[in-house]
Amino acid sequence: MMFDSGLSSSLGPPACEKDATALQFIEEMTMNCDAVQERVLGEILSRNAETEYLRRFGLGGATDRDSYKSKVPVVTYEDLQPDIQRVANGDRSPIFSSHPISEFLTSSGTSAGERKLMPTIHEEWDRRTKLYSLLMPVMNLYVPGLDKGKGLYFLFVKAETKTPSGLVARPVLTSYYKSEHFKTRPYDPYNVYTSPNEAILCADSFQSMYTQMLCGLLMREEVLRMGAVFASGLVRSIKFLQFNWRQLVDDIAAGTLNPKITDADIKKCMGKILKAPNPELAQFITKECEGENWEGIITRIWPNTKYLDVIVTGAMAQYIPTLDYFSGGLPLPCTMYASSECYFGLNLNPMSKPSDVSYTIMPNMGYFDVELNKEYELIISTYSGLCRYRVGDILRVTGFHNSAPQFKFLRRKNVLLSIDSDKTDEAELQKAIDNASALLTEFNTSVVEYTSYGDTKTIPGHYVIYWELMSKDPGNLPSHDVLDRCCLAMEESLNSVYRQGRVADNSIGPLEIRVVKNGTFEELMDYAISRGASINQYKVPRCVSFTPIMELLDSRVVSAHFSPCAPQWTPERRG
Repeated sequence: MMFDSGLSSSLGPPACEKDATALQFIEEMTMNCDAVQERVLGEILSRNAETEYLRRFGLGGATDRDSYKSKVPVVTYEDLQPDIQRVANGDRSPIFSSHPISEFLTSSGTSAGERKLMPTIHEEWDRRTKLYSLLMPVMNLYVPGLDKGKGLYFLFVKAETKTPSGLVARPVLTSYYKSEHFKTRPYDPYNVYTSPNEAILCADSFQSMYTQMLCGLLMREEVLRMGAVFASGLVRSIKFLQFNWRQLVDDIAAGTLNPKITDADIKKCMGKILKAPNPELAQFITKECEGENWEGIITRIWPNTKYLDVIVTGAMAQYIPTLDYFSGGLPLPCTMYASSECYFGLNLNPMSKPSDVSYTIMPNMGYFDVELNKEYELIISTYSGLCRYRVGDILRVTGFHNSAPQFKFLRRKNVLLSIDSDKTDEAELQKAIDNASALLTEFNTSVVEYTSYGDTKTIPGHYVIYWELMSKDPGNLPSHDVLDRCCLAMEESLNSVYRQGRVADNSIGPLEIRVVKNGTFEELMDYAISRGASINQYKVPRCVSFTPIMELLDSRVVSAHFSPCAPQWTPERRG
């Protein structure tokens, strides 16, 4: 039953009084987008006027857009890195922000293969939490009755480290889950999770996943929605169930917790959840999981699930067919648009098809300007002190909600390969190829051409690299073992985000090199030219996804090789 608040909104009638307030806030922000943006920029520039960074550009206390745009340059992370490193090393002077830097939020790798360190301040969590509070009021417009059950969300913390200054450096969601905003969040019947905080906050990924899955199975009839941050995470969770359902069933049947779960906080909280044997539930799960057919497994085990809440835009779109297979085609709403640097906006039509998703910018979150072309590159300024910073997201304007622009996320700039939270660009891939091919030198063999793709048919997904080799000594060809070691050499050359996915998170599988017959890339060029490409301008694509090209490459494979072990990775400490 909808709540009658008298709210006049283009969004729809709210489900309750709390939702009415949230929807009214969205309308106020988006109706006055330009005025809100002007206010936000003025606040950012006035509070940070005496920072070292802004003083460099001679703003002289000006807070207007024209002065800001004409005097302060657009920058990348590499431009800011020396100053960020000063903060990391212990410089507490107001370099970026008049407020103290509270921690660093780590983002995808730099050109040197390290994680980016994004400085942030305590009050940013108030803004981020405000955006989170708007998600369910919007969803309630489209899916009624979500207060009658729970959400099975697979949420995890990741490794964190400390900089020499003592400030912690960790992913933005790890920071959120460990914050009081999350841990002591007030009860909200529309936002109840099956997973206890103790499981979410456990750093051991197996124990965390096992406990979250066990709770989800125990409460299977209460689950109304299922989710993870990325589509890849939800696919990985179902794969975990495929591998571990027998152990989970044993726990349910006996009413006891697997001895592999040693975390004291988890054991204590599970004592209240796993109270008694439930042989009927154990038998049901066994019946569903023991066969080969896992099509529709989500709705078979969790029959009341109404949608899957995961990011399936950008690189995550590659997981849509797998999720459709496991869920029987449940809706895939993408609810919000955010990054480590800033939370940007939300999807006001969350039940739209993934290919039609547009996000509405919330103008109170930061100051946004764009570089114009047929596509837009988002440039942000934040209260934490980022000024005209290139995020690296490529967007296209699709329309407006009131006066706020709506964007379709197209891709990350320059990213070739991505399986999970990893992002590998062409320069990094080339460096990895160069380092690996050095192992072929003693065999008078070289890589003459290559391309790649992210294979998500396997779970977890993995990088596939196609190599065409030229050998000057057919009697001294590199062995299978040598080519396996080339796979590992490539992985050792990739950034720490990729290697963490391989080693700690198990979100990326071993890299694969497929050696193709000589002449394969000539055939690839012939095919491209037959489809209208110019022979003068043709360049080998360094990443492929077009099915006929993949089929051509795979039909020419003469051998396949995988990394024999995981690459080196530890939570990096910066000096």
